[in-house]
This record gives sequence, C-alpha cells and structure tokens, in this order.
Amino acid sequence: MENEYRRKMKEKLGLRRDIFKEFLAEFLGIFFLILFGCGSVAQMVLSRAGLGDILSVHIGFTLGVMMAVYIAGGVSGAHVNPAVSLAMLILGKLPLKKFPIYVAAQFLGAFVGSCAVYGLYYDALMDFTKGEFIVTGENATATIFASYPSKHLSVLNGLGDQVIATAALVICILAITDRKNIGAPKGMEPLSIGLIIAGIGVSMSLNCGYPINPARDLGPRFFTALAGWGMEVFRAGGCWWWIPVVGPMVGGAVGAGVYLIFIELHHPEPEKQEQNNVQDKYEIVTMT
Repeated sequence: MENEYRRKMKEKLGLRRDIFKEFLAEFLGIFFLILFGCGSVAQMVLSRAGLGDILSVHIGFTLGVMMAVYIAGGVSGAHVNPAVSLAMLILGKLPLKKFPIYVAAQFLGAFVGSCAVYGLYYDALMDFTKGEFIVTGENATATIFASYPSKHLSVLNGLGDQVIATAALVICILAITDRKNIGAPKGMEPLSIGLIIAGIGVSMSLNCGYPINPARDLGPRFFTALAGWGMEVFRAGGCWWWIPVVGPMVGGAVGAGVYLIFIELHHPEPEKQEQNNVQDKYEIVTMT
C-alpha cells in the first residue's frame, strides 16, 4: 500500500526533465551550505564567541559543503558554486545551456538559505543589535551573511586572494573527481571536497574569510540589503562586494586551465594506461 502511494506521488509530482531536477538539487545543496556555514558564523557572532569560534566556523562550512555534495551530487554534480560551474563549462563537462540555470539556482538557494539563518536567529539578532543593523565595526552583524575585507587588505590583494583560493578549490575538486587520476573512493567525494574547504579555511581566511563562491557571497549580501542593513553592504570596504564575485569566477577559469594543462591532457589513453599498469603503480604507492 505504501509503495503504491509512493508510485502515485511520483507520477503526479516527479519531474521528467533533468534540468528541473538539477535546478532543485543545486538550490537545495547551497541552501544547506548557507544554513550550516552562515549559521555557524551567526552562532559565533551573536554569542560573542561564547558558543563558537573561528574553528567552529571552519567546521560549519566544511560540513555544509560536504552535505551539499551528498544532497546534490548524484543529480546535478553538486557544483553549488558558479565558479565551479564555469570551470566545468570550460572543460566541456557542463553544457552551455545549463550554465545559467545552475547559476540561478545557486544564487536563489543562497538567498533563501540566508532567510532561514535570519529566521533561525531572529530573536538573538534583535537582542544583540537592539534593532540597529550595523555593517562594519565591533558590533557588525552583516558579516554573518557575507564577506568583508580586513583593514590591511587592498583591492589588488583581495582580488588575488579570491583568484588563488578559488583556483585551488577547483583544482582539488577536479583531482578528487578525476577517474583517470587516483581520485577519491566512490561515496567519499563529499567528505574529500569538504576537507578542501577546511584546508582553505585554515590557510587562506585571514584577508577576507574565504567566500570563494559568488552565489554564497552575493546572494546573502542581497538579502542583507533588503532585510535592514541597507545599501551600505555594497559600499563597505571601498565597494568590496564585486571582488568575491569576479575573483572566484576568474579563479574558477584559472583552476580549470591549470588542471587541464598540467594533469588532464597527459592522461594516457585507456589501452596505454592498461599497458603501463598505472593501477598497479597506485596500489604500490598506497601500500608503502
């Protein structure tokens, strides 16, 4: 009886076209990335580091990305990042017609994820701010949702920061998912990709956090502009907002190019790979 009910539900509500399924998967994946990631920042900020610190934020984003890949990986590939989608487009792993659909889902999911974090911590936010939403300074709360530069950071350094960090992210993702390389064991890709985020967080977050994702930064920034922080979220930091949008897209393209030129172009053909006994070499390496 239950199986029959599920079958009828699937007939009525199940989507037929892949692009709709992929849109929903990307939306839900980045929703959870924001919920866990920005939620961990909110807990740290609103408790004045009493119930969280920078390490808990790294863990929050690591788990957010990991669960996003588990949620969406089998449906859309779990890009949950326009820079990753651009890299896949450049490498011919994502059709051009799907690129704007993926990006729209990612921005919308990040925006709605911000709404969820805001609603979850609404009372705490009101208690902390007394109703005055500040973008920068000691009692700033806009930093819960989007990135802002440290005082020492110049525009050029900030742009370079985002290009390098996002290129590193893309190169590592391509390595993990490359079946002609060692790759990650099947089912372990989400954990491996989450650990990339942890690595970037503990090594490249001093300058401006590590947005490395235009949707993760711009979607929540739009939300804060509408929710009470105002247009200062775009003016702060010398109009910083465009750097975590442009920098990651450039970094995504750079990462795709670097992996292609340094690694992917040099993979042996299947018959040559078999002749060279590449798999045996990997087994020897892992056994030593």
